[in-house]
Amino acid sequence: PSWGAFIRQQAASVLACDFFTVETVTLRRYYVLFFIEIASRRVHIAGCTTNPTGAWVTQQARNLRFTGILERTRFLIHDRDSKFSAAFDEVFRSEGIKIIETPIRAPRANAYAERFVRTVRVECLDWLLILGRRHLDRVLSTYTAHYNAERPHRSLSLFPPDGSEGCK
Repeated sequence: PSWGAFIRQQAASVLACDFFTVETVTLRRYYVLFFIEIASRRVHIAGCTTNPTGAWVTQQARNLRFTGILERTRFLIHDRDSKFSAAFDEVFRSEGIKIIETPIRAPRANAYAERFVRTVRVECLDWLLILGRRHLDRVLSTYTAHYNAERPHRSLSLFPPDGSEGCK
């Protein structure tokens, strides 16, 4: 079967993660780590930092344990970025989650995460001047609350990830 068929069949138990960057008005670059549940499209912002080390990323994975997401996850998709260290992967393996690394230069292999990055940029970040970390945290918190609870998703029959009513 194809990659797309695998994802559709396993969507309820697949979690994807990736980074995107945000530049502030002072030209400081922040890296934002996020996770997206494939079946529901629910997004979880794990954190943002100017220096995403392997230790920082691993700590964010540990923090994700407290959200309850890992209990319903069987697969985690991420790229081959060096920030996703062996310790990061081990956090998920210890929960019985299989790690799937995407092939090199294959952004379509993590298409759900890539699509969220495009969406958050077009609908939110491209319209704002981010002042600093606290401002970025507040903006992303507000946007993900909107994205998860109110924004209609075409792939979900115009329902938001957390909502039960369509926004038709």
